[in-house]
Amino acid sequence: MIRKFLRKVFSRKAPASESIAKLNIIPFKRHGIRRNLIAPCALKITTQIQQAGFSAYIVGGAVRDLLLGLTPKDFDIATNATPEEVRNIFRRSRIIGRRFRLVHVMCGAEPVEVSTFRGPSSNDDDDPASIQLTDPHGRLLHDNVFGNQEEDALRRDFTVNALFYDPAKEEILDYLNGYEDIKAKKLRIIGDPVQRYREDPVRLLRAVRLASKLDLQIAAETAKPIGDLAPLLQNVPPSRLFDEMLKLLLSGHALSCVVDLRARGLHHGLLPMLDVILEQPLGERFVTIALKNTDERIRENKPVSPAFLFAILLWHEVLSNWNSLQASGEKPLPALFTAIDQILSIQHKKLAIPRRFDAIIQEIWTMQPRFEARAGQKPFRLLTHPRFRAAYDFMLLRCESGELSMELGEWWKTFLSADHNQREKMLSSQPAAKKGKRRRKRKKSSPDPALAGENSIKNDHS
Repeated sequence: MIRKFLRKVFSRKAPASESIAKLNIIPFKRHGIRRNLIAPCALKITTQIQQAGFSAYIVGGAVRDLLLGLTPKDFDIATNATPEEVRNIFRRSRIIGRRFRLVHVMCGAEPVEVSTFRGPSSNDDDDPASIQLTDPHGRLLHDNVFGNQEEDALRRDFTVNALFYDPAKEEILDYLNGYEDIKAKKLRIIGDPVQRYREDPVRLLRAVRLASKLDLQIAAETAKPIGDLAPLLQNVPPSRLFDEMLKLLLSGHALSCVVDLRARGLHHGLLPMLDVILEQPLGERFVTIALKNTDERIRENKPVSPAFLFAILLWHEVLSNWNSLQASGEKPLPALFTAIDQILSIQHKKLAIPRRFDAIIQEIWTMQPRFEARAGQKPFRLLTHPRFRAAYDFMLLRCESGELSMELGEWWKTFLSADHNQREKMLSSQPAAKKGKRRRKRKKSSPDPALAGENSIKNDHS
């Protein structure tokens, strides 16, 4: 027993922090970030944790974005207090997470995320609670080992996300030259790239998203393994893959991200069949135009519906199935509903699109044939549909991509801007739909029994 203990003590490797991390304290004079740039809630929570005797810092993307002159979306906090200690400080708070335990502190309507500094896992095989659990591919399944600030910096993904801002002193603590990387516009992963990507394959996507969003160049050693490790994405839980894909699509740089994903081979397993969609001439043009429009809306702070985006990305798979079913003899509308069910079923298995989006996606798709019916009262009825605007925008994208005629899109634009009388005139100028003639039964005084069955069949289908 003593021999085993001594072997562990003397064979234990030195922590990575001793050889890699070196603390640089960057004063306000260099970075220029005043505490009044921090969201009031985050500033208040950080101050309360410090007053309780713990250290607390604004971390991650918020510090990075402020240095880049951007407005942070969230202000996360890291501390040496455990989740239970943070929970005791704030009455309106709760501990969440299993793989990565942290605290949501309520301040107003939105929660502020407070995490405890993470550390490296113990090498003690006799202590199951401290063992870092991974799957056969190296992906972390358990990550609740606490440590100090230096160790926490080393556990983060990229150097630009490993900065700590102290609002009290207005200083930035930098262990990994993340500040210099931001100034050099470089995205560099922390530690061995292959190991870090294996621990969390979502970092493959995050590298592409952050580089596009922040206009950073991915460092050569960080970029090199991305293509080879792309298959690891198939091992990521669908819900996490969906969340990361949604962040990418709503980043305001979705088009450049998708182009980069394809160039690096990450489209396989990211969105099922995205590579097929992009390789179809009409499909690629359709997706390109749609993502460009989406990026413009986000940059102008206009709302974008995630359901609308996924309706766009999956449409040409639906269209392909729809055309195949019609070619095999199915009627148009039943064929469309069947195609929709088939594609959504595939996507739910591979990419966890929330069920709440299904209804919107299906309505956008099923309304498309109705835009081509421009006679009678059908256009007026279509205008009253609660999902009309989304379906209309979708139809215009189809026209712009060449899938539908531009004349159809122009007609609807004119129709929407016209008054009631003008709309009536536009509809009256449209050719009326041909109605099938009803066949009248002939009464015969002495019908031939052999023909009676034949006539009844014809009348049933008339």
